Amino acid sequence: MRIRNLFYFLGEALKSVVRHGWMSIASIAVVAMTLLILGCFMVLNFNVANLAEDIKEQVQIVVYIDENADEQTRENLHNKLVAHPELDEVRFVSKDEAMERLKRQMGDRAYLLDGYTEEDANPLRDSYELRTKVPENISLVAEEIGNYPGVGYIDYGEGIVEPLFQFTGVIRYIGLAFMVGLALTAIFLISHTIRLTVYIRRREIQIMKYVGATNWFIRWPFIFEGLILGLVGAVIPVLVVQFSYQAAVEWVQENIYFVTLLPPQQIGTEIARILMPLGVVLGILGSTLSVRRFLNV
Repeated sequence: MRIRNLFYFLGEALKSVVRHGWMSIASIAVVAMTLLILGCFMVLNFNVANLAEDIKEQVQIVVYIDENADEQTRENLHNKLVAHPELDEVRFVSKDEAMERLKRQMGDRAYLLDGYTEEDANPLRDSYELRTKVPENISLVAEEIGNYPGVGYIDYGEGIVEPLFQFTGVIRYIGLAFMVGLALTAIFLISHTIRLTVYIRRREIQIMKYVGATNWFIRWPFIFEGLILGLVGAVIPVLVVQFSYQAAVEWVQENIYFVTLLPPQQIGTEIARILMPLGVVLGILGSTLSVRRFLNV
């Protein structure tokens, strides 16, 4: 494409956007509203996925060592855990450290444990805290480790983590399906909205065909017009989502401090990285689909 032609196509696209002001506004509104809904759902999906990952990282297996196990059994247990291919982290927690943790958790009532701080009086057990490389495999790994010699008993939240992982998986698939559905809806709405603009100019397209203009020469101004409409329609929801999410994060931090949301900068970058190209692609695709039927004169 020559530079001169490029400026011509771009100029024609801008003239068309201005000339058909209300139709252009309608096209931009369709893009903006569709991408705004998509952007809001993406923000929700990102935070749900982040919360699910945080929960997964906190899920661990606690292996309490059998009090009657001798030193050799303890050493063998340690070696097996360290060499286990499914474990990402193996941390030994002595019963004294466990007692200190318990005292910190009890806060002002820690004095109730003063009688249990001596070595012989400490009722807690030495243990290992384990994290699996794949959190979803925690129940299988826990079942295997539970049969190791020297293991007293195991705690990993049995009956809780399995439904949790199933729930997060379902949420992820629902989010993906919803976003794909919105994208297809956007293509449908944009193509039909821009088709009205193209329909108004159908005689102009036919005249250009009669005087010898090629299909691509006719098509390029519409492509640039769709690009402009899609770009403007994508900028609006990106800005709305960015400022709205910033305000939402500030409100949550002040009122629901125990809920952690992703940083606004990260969300803004992700939303812009996805919605801006998507808006341009939807605008171009909508224009291309709309003008095809009028090129067959």
